[in-house]
Amino acid sequence: MRVFRGFDHPGLREAGCALTIGNFDGVHRGHQAMLAMLVNEARHRGLASCVMTFEPHPRDFFARRAGDPARAPARIATLRDKLAELERCGVDHVVVARFDERLASQSPEAFVEQVLLRGLNARYVLVGDDFRFGARREGTYAMLDDAGTRLGFDVARMLSYEVHGLRVSSSAVREALARGDMKRAAVLLGRPYSISGHAIHGRKLGRELGFRTLNLRFPHPRPAAAGIFVVRVYGLAERALPGVASLGTRPTVENAGRVLLETHCLEWPLGPEAGYGRVLRVELLHKLHDERRYPSLDALREGIAQDEADARAWFDAQPR
Repeated sequence: MRVFRGFDHPGLREAGCALTIGNFDGVHRGHQAMLAMLVNEARHRGLASCVMTFEPHPRDFFARRAGDPARAPARIATLRDKLAELERCGVDHVVVARFDERLASQSPEAFVEQVLLRGLNARYVLVGDDFRFGARREGTYAMLDDAGTRLGFDVARMLSYEVHGLRVSSSAVREALARGDMKRAAVLLGRPYSISGHAIHGRKLGRELGFRTLNLRFPHPRPAAAGIFVVRVYGLAERALPGVASLGTRPTVENAGRVLLETHCLEWPLGPEAGYGRVLRVELLHKLHDERRYPSLDALREGIAQDEADARAWFDAQPR
């Protein structure tokens, strides 16, 4: 899969593409169904399948412009994880477009002409049932379909995807993660919720407390999930390792507000300095509790020990 920053690349225009457009936060089962349809149509038409997505999320942009960052949605996935899931779905190309004032103010007609045709040479465009585009979201599916008829590209729309009578959406995934309902999130996503990234060095406080941790950055200030979780860790050994992890801002030891996923493996297969720099994937399986502010480091040590014991008990209770 090739990833393009922006849509002004000759290689994208030469052969044309089958395109879908969206944020794809989480790449949930509804997204997966749409991408399967896109890939199938692309193959039948002899085109590359292409996803156009945005960074930052458009609602992040509008929330910052309004001076109210809290209006932005909590983020399910990092860009790294979104791209990995898009690749798993068989997509040929991904265009990561910067959502800025220029794009936000572009009329629907200009978006069709400058982005879809001149930039991407889209020959087939697949959108969701709630798709809107252009300044003030004035562009509708009917407008896009009419433009396709006039300008020579096909347009299709995919209706909502449901699981057990529930419409699958990024909002539904965020709600499940906010409640700590990891089983519901996994049903909506079609897989356990996970976060991946390079293991980085931290303050080594966990080591001082007797609980070695590996840290992954979550580069958005509002993750959709937060708290203490039972996890599985991939990337340290040939098999997944059980663990317990904290996702949040570490209120007891830091006031910087940066979001980290700190993972303590219940089994440690490597040397004391091994693990750093590796790309890890951490599946969040079960939420134990929200983040807590402990009054002292001794209290923090006791809290972590209890979390480890609870994680071991959870694994012991799972069917073999």
